[in-house]
Amino acid sequence: MTQECRAVLADPRVPDWFEMPIKELCYLIVAKQAQGSRVWDVDNNEYIDIMMGFGANLLGHNPPFIKDAIAQQLEKGIPLGPQAEQVGEVAELICELTGMERVAFSNTGTEAVMSAIRLARAATKRPKIVVFSGSYHGHFDSVLVKPGANHSAEPFVPGIPSSLVQDILVLEYGNPQSLEVIQTHQTEIAAVLVEPIQSRHPNLQPKAFLQELRTLTQATGIVLIFDEMVTGFRLHLGGAQAWFGVKADIATYGKVVGGGMPIGVIAGQAEYLDRIDGGMWDYGDDSFPQVERTFFAGTHCKHPLAIAAARAVLHYLKQQGPSLQEQLNQRTAAYVTELNHHLEACQLPVRMANAGSFFGPVFPDVPPSEMMPFMAGLNLLRYSLFHQGILLRGEGGGFFSTAHSDADIQAVLQAMKNGIRDLQEAEFFPPPLS
Repeated sequence: MTQECRAVLADPRVPDWFEMPIKELCYLIVAKQAQGSRVWDVDNNEYIDIMMGFGANLLGHNPPFIKDAIAQQLEKGIPLGPQAEQVGEVAELICELTGMERVAFSNTGTEAVMSAIRLARAATKRPKIVVFSGSYHGHFDSVLVKPGANHSAEPFVPGIPSSLVQDILVLEYGNPQSLEVIQTHQTEIAAVLVEPIQSRHPNLQPKAFLQELRTLTQATGIVLIFDEMVTGFRLHLGGAQAWFGVKADIATYGKVVGGGMPIGVIAGQAEYLDRIDGGMWDYGDDSFPQVERTFFAGTHCKHPLAIAAARAVLHYLKQQGPSLQEQLNQRTAAYVTELNHHLEACQLPVRMANAGSFFGPVFPDVPPSEMMPFMAGLNLLRYSLFHQGILLRGEGGGFFSTAHSDADIQAVLQAMKNGIRDLQEAEFFPPPLS
């Protein structure tokens, strides 16, 4: 058990229910089975899952049609090296739903974002990349940054040399002054990398800013990259591009499209994706690839099982149409509204915000000096939810899927209310003023 766990358990205010779950959570919960909205661990504890593979399982765990698609491919084998049989069809489906011209596949979202940046630099011959504070774009070194002086970037964690982030500008998302900085450095900037709705700030949805950013990047020849690992195919059938009415040059996808299998997608206009293979050409005549290529590779890119799952997911989403996301978004919004009424009644300075079927806490009224103690209380709330059979991503946030029933959502809401009550009684949260 860690020192931190022992310190919390020694606090006399800790509720009785807390001792068991914190002992469990000092190490990982090990899952042995998942189906629909549920996960079971190796001790046979059953959880309503609102972690949902960090957003990957839009359709719940182990949908039969995805399971069947993977099983059928397993019967055929897993050939690596030759092109997977269904790659072209999957690429066409992605282009149809997103409005992009060409598609490439990687193993992970991190690799997809890394490749998108490389393509932008190769096409523009410019070095700098703009990111926004509060965004997360995966774990490769050049985007693991925090703001430094004068919009510069500093390594976010030890082990990343400052030389790897010297061409990154870190700006404030949604701030019009950020557009002025981009204008000033336009001849140096290859791309602006945007998480359209930041996973850490679901309440920040600056539509007008994104539209102005699109106008600016088009006028200055800067590549606009949307990182849609969370929003793609979850927020809207056409992702954040359709949600905000903004057409990106390149968009990266993963999570939902893989149906639980690992996959990354780089989709974009041909002038950028042609940098992977040199562009279109024909057999039987004198044509040949005309575009200067950059490097793109990976042994497991276009893995047959991932492609089979993606094909099943995309066909299903296309058949269901936009109503699938619309209905799930509405159910999530109703949950958030009811929970916020309760938080207001409890006089707690936190609210839940949602972007479609993704939701997370925001802190409009918490002074910086009180943030750390309040976050400690939220961590205890997470443990309370575990104890009540709710598996979540942290601090009460998570994802709903089409597999979550109305009863599931009500159970999550009631567990939140129970946990808040217990923590206020134990004075880990401030009690309501009389």
